Amino acid sequence: MGMSMAAAGSGKKKSRPQAIGEMNTTPLIDVMLVLLVMLIITIPIQLHSVDLNLPSGKAPPATSEPEIVRIDVDFDGTVYWNGEAMPDRARLEAHMREKAAQPVQPEIHLRPNKLVHYEHVAAVMASAQRLGLKKLGMVGNEQFVK
Repeated sequence: MGMSMAAAGSGKKKSRPQAIGEMNTTPLIDVMLVLLVMLIITIPIQLHSVDLNLPSGKAPPATSEPEIVRIDVDFDGTVYWNGEAMPDRARLEAHMREKAAQPVQPEIHLRPNKLVHYEHVAAVMASAQRLGLKKLGMVGNEQFVK
């Protein structure tokens, strides 16, 4: 029961090639690549967009220019209403009450001086909020950029 091997030059017996004991992975790789390509093709394209219901037509033109009230706060805390100095807080708040009562409120442009203490500006903003002014904006902020 032994194996006999022919001598190198005898030529009497031809030996069969030995069977390879490893699995052939080439067909497996081919099938996996085909599945991968099919998966890539069938996945829908992802669009990074947001669906919005936008109004159609043109916006109506503005009926009139909005009224603009300019409030300046000077370096010493003096408040100016459209260039007119307000002698006290009550006079300023009377002007604010009058503008807040209008059906279409004006835009309030608050422009503080660069050197004014914040408490003066905060007091004007608090009065505007308390009295119901909705359109308050700070202007002239470029003076604070270094």
